[in-house]
Amino acid sequence: MSIETATKSEKQGAKASLLSNVNFAQIYRKYGTVLIFIGICILASLLSPTFLTEANLTNVLRQVVVVSLLACGVTFIIILGHIDVSLGSVLALCGVIATSVMVMTGSVVLAVCAGTAVGVLTGLINGFVITFFRIPSFIMTLAMTTVARGAVLLYTGGSPITGLGDFKIIGQGSLGPVPISVLILVAFVILSWVLLNKTKFGRYVYAVGGNERASRASGINPDSIVVKAFILNGILCGVAGIVLMSRINSGQPAGGVGYEFDAITAVVVGGTSLMGGTGTITGTIICAMIIGVINNILNLLNVSSYWQQIIKGLIIAIAVILDVWTKSARNKKKA
Repeated sequence: MSIETATKSEKQGAKASLLSNVNFAQIYRKYGTVLIFIGICILASLLSPTFLTEANLTNVLRQVVVVSLLACGVTFIIILGHIDVSLGSVLALCGVIATSVMVMTGSVVLAVCAGTAVGVLTGLINGFVITFFRIPSFIMTLAMTTVARGAVLLYTGGSPITGLGDFKIIGQGSLGPVPISVLILVAFVILSWVLLNKTKFGRYVYAVGGNERASRASGINPDSIVVKAFILNGILCGVAGIVLMSRINSGQPAGGVGYEFDAITAVVVGGTSLMGGTGTITGTIICAMIIGVINNILNLLNVSSYWQQIIKGLIIAIAVILDVWTKSARNKKKA
């Protein structure tokens, strides 16, 4: 064998060794959602020249704020192994109460406090009933869906609340080129990330979601963690309701319908397991943006709302299948 052939063979062997050391599955788990988001944005820009305009991108950002706020809150709930299907109805109740207080007092601060307080109350009720009576979270939050929607319709008589004055600044105003609602979202995303990754509460959320019995044996009170998570989720529902009603400049009793589906989709597709124990705020937000871009491009292309529902349903079904498949694959590998 010549020296040149041997050198070439060594180079090929080194190249093969390098490729074998690259774990593509691990790369996808870490950066898959980012790559998908970039790919969807490129595809959207090719399908519609309107997509990359400043007005449309600002509109996309405004639209994803509400779903992203809901998704941040329900991320904690799903990591704990629970679910909350009352997000849309609680959002409507909080938003309508906030607009009602705004009309009565003319104070934006009091309106925001009132809407957030309703969110805290609904979260506390959900968390307390689930932990004290051992009712499955799906059943309890399904009941809260009906109660909250009925309460808001009863309170308003089914009619929207108008004449909000300065309240619209929250959802429609801008600070320079950046919408105020986006700044609110950024603040709550940072807060959620810090709570989940840098505090004892966040560590306990992962511990309880991963193995409730083991966490209880190690001195953690799972019931307290669940109640606190539902209260946090309620706060974010309240803020989301305030932003939504401010953006549409009216208190709509029928507002928020279907928002829980988009929020849960963002959380699950973002890598949070429905079985509990794993999940990140970063993945949730990126996937909320993905859903926002998908909704936007489907609207720009005049795709029927019926098809949009089918597409969203398929997305969450595929995400759940992948979640179950990867988890079972990991368990087999450990065994």
